[in-house]
Amino acid sequence: MSSATSTAAVSTESSVPQERLVRTEIPGPRSKEIHERRRAVVPPGVHSVLPVYIERAHDSILVDVDGNQIIDVCGGIGVTTIGHTDDRVVAAATAQLQNVTHTLFTMTPYEPYVQVAEHLAKHVPGSTASAPYKTLLMNSGAEAVENGVKIARKFTGRPGVAVLEHAYHGRTLLTSSMNHKAAPYALGYGPRVGDIYKAPNSYPLHDGLTGAEAAARTIAYLEKQAGAADLACLVVEPIQGEGGFIVPADGFLPALAEWCRANGIVFIADEVQAGMARTGAVFSIEQFGVVPDIVLSAKGIAGGLPLAGITGRADIMDQSQPGGLGGTFGGNPVSCAAAVAVFEQIETLGLLDEARRIEAAFGDGLRALQARFPAIAEVRGVGAMLAIEVTKPGTLEPDADLVARVMDEAAQRGVLLLSSGVHNQAIRFLPSLKMTDAIIADVMSVLDESFAAASA
Repeated sequence: MSSATSTAAVSTESSVPQERLVRTEIPGPRSKEIHERRRAVVPPGVHSVLPVYIERAHDSILVDVDGNQIIDVCGGIGVTTIGHTDDRVVAAATAQLQNVTHTLFTMTPYEPYVQVAEHLAKHVPGSTASAPYKTLLMNSGAEAVENGVKIARKFTGRPGVAVLEHAYHGRTLLTSSMNHKAAPYALGYGPRVGDIYKAPNSYPLHDGLTGAEAAARTIAYLEKQAGAADLACLVVEPIQGEGGFIVPADGFLPALAEWCRANGIVFIADEVQAGMARTGAVFSIEQFGVVPDIVLSAKGIAGGLPLAGITGRADIMDQSQPGGLGGTFGGNPVSCAAAVAVFEQIETLGLLDEARRIEAAFGDGLRALQARFPAIAEVRGVGAMLAIEVTKPGTLEPDADLVARVMDEAAQRGVLLLSSGVHNQAIRFLPSLKMTDAIIADVMSVLDESFAAASA
């Protein structure tokens, strides 16, 4: 097993050295012991990508119960965008814990909820000082999607929900019905929700279409299969996450947004994974020049604490009657305090520039890897949201087996990776915006070793 020590940069606050260090096999003996206990009390449907049990973490490093220091390139699937146990987030949450932990905002409100809504109004495309977008806070990305659809239906009086192929929106009854991939998210769980229409997406590597051509295909499908007059909303991940970090061709999203506005359809940007500064803009939809009617945020918004936002045009959001929106823990004050700290750092620490730095360093490393290994068909993504698609060389046939072997090899070397794509044919990278160039270089060395070993 290899380990790297040249990337050390100790955080005195957390005492977690920012370096990769493999002390045992992975998983180690203590993790295996805990895993056996888990098997007795946790159902197998709650699956873990890597059954390594984490004791502490900071910035880009996870420390497991066996003392292994693992580079986290997944960030809890895009949650710890600002880094694990960020000092300002921890301080803000700790201070709020000492004041109020819960009252229920719809019973007796508190300022941090309002502060988060103000930050979202400031940053969501289309919102202005004279006509700010308004926000409902909930707990998770799936809840954000559920409420976005609910609000769009209330506003339009229509039932239909349009989504795109390769989309992922959650594991609740509605959101699992919206997903492109049924297994494992909806398989065997009973009837799925109706009035959902799954239209072709723009997938440049595979369809070869321009943005305009792909949009025309999507619109034609929806007009024929759903009927524009019956659609309440089109829910779009500007850069698809679980679907494989698919970046649509130029012009695709603007054409869809224009069609939605012409037909009274609410355009919803699902920014659960791509939002919160990850792509070099606060929300990834900005990269495509589109002003959405509703923006959904979660994952990275509160630095690791559960929080989600549904932020939309006031005329849309104001259609819901008092009591029609909310939830017991939605907009919890501790999570809101953490989110305020995240927004403040986005605004003051140049995190958008850091996302672009990571895109350059990580992207260059992945393209160099692609030149060495013909199984890497494409390097794609924006900012700190990047992926490689792995196929059988000379074809576009997905090679999920090679992806699995590479992930296993990397895990043994102390780097946590995550697959994506309908066929698990892509490896996605969601590093913290605080990941250093030295750690990125170390990740690339591990990827090089892992591809070589997995391809042998």
